Amino acid sequence: MVCLAVTYLVLPNREEEAVALFQKLTAATRAEPGCRMYQAHRSLSEPRRFFLYEQYDDEAALQAHRQSLHFDELVQRGLFRIIENRTPELYAPLSD
Repeated sequence: MVCLAVTYLVLPNREEEAVALFQKLTAATRAEPGCRMYQAHRSLSEPRRFFLYEQYDDEAALQAHRQSLHFDELVQRGLFRIIENRTPELYAPLSD
């Protein structure tokens, strides 16, 4: 299993657009066969900050996610246009 944790800071006044994109992305990603968990979060203290917690069966499942049509549409051509920065971090579990 691999885990991906990503923090996004969206541009000012683009928060609701980000929420809509994350909602669509969550539904599509959870339907992927290699996805174990996909949960978007929004900061309670900084509304422009979002956090994604993702788990996949393996690196191949993560790569399949990144090559999906919904990733291209909602992340590459969606979220990436409205973010100030993003910080991804890949993790491996200590035990399965």
